[in-house]
Amino acid sequence: MKLVVDSGSTKTDWGFFNTVYDLKAVKTQGINPCHQSEEEIRSIIRNELLPNTQSIDLTAITEVFYYGAGCATQSICEQMAALLKEFIPNAAIAVDSDMLGAARALCGHAEGVACVLGTGSNSCLYNGKAIEDQVPSLGYILGDEGSSAALGRRLIGDCLKRQLPEAVSREFMERYSLTKESIIESVYRKPLPNRFIAGFAPFVYEKRAIPEVHKMIIQCFSEFFTRNVINYHKPWLPVHFVGSLAGSFAEELRETADSLGMTIGKIEASPLSGLVDYHATDKA
Repeated sequence: MKLVVDSGSTKTDWGFFNTVYDLKAVKTQGINPCHQSEEEIRSIIRNELLPNTQSIDLTAITEVFYYGAGCATQSICEQMAALLKEFIPNAAIAVDSDMLGAARALCGHAEGVACVLGTGSNSCLYNGKAIEDQVPSLGYILGDEGSSAALGRRLIGDCLKRQLPEAVSREFMERYSLTKESIIESVYRKPLPNRFIAGFAPFVYEKRAIPEVHKMIIQCFSEFFTRNVINYHKPWLPVHFVGSLAGSFAEELRETADSLGMTIGKIEASPLSGLVDYHATDKA
């Protein structure tokens, strides 16, 4: 049995399989070793994963392919591999970035530009085997253009700076019981502010037909393309997307790409099935 894991800052998908036809998927909260301690990650595995895998013999798993947010250095990858080994002792464990996972899920063994749009955002130029070039994401403070965090940040700013219709701003603040003071507290003083601001993306989606909100969405996606994708200098390649936000805003992504003369390839809400396909083949 094999295990493929796709982990973002908000949610983690665990896929146990022998073939592509007998996949058992389990969902837990997100894991990011840059923001969470080893004990916090152990707690997620112990309390959220293990109770939902009682029918699976974890000692029978021979291979684990873990693709995770925050797994950008060798030391962090080794740390995650050692932690997973505590629960899956007999497996060969490979830990890589969530970006490589997205590229393998979207492009398989073909060349293309792979992008992640979820809580955060990222992209890469993939040559069919490995990541050939990558514009750095830089996180929700310096980057993450086009992500849920970027949309949430822009929504909050536009509401407080009176850039949206008054009725929309009032509904937003009332629905989430927000004040300017509570927003400042959550963003600057509480843990995981990226999750806080990213949590408002559903409101943006709900109001996406309002002209001012639609304009805001297109501007956010345009920033993603112009600050990331264009820098790969291969406009003829298809641009693929994966992530919860990409799945929700597929229409707006296509509209933005078309305005910039780019071609959209696949848009998938989750990379899990693509990764299972990839690792179920002999080529993997």
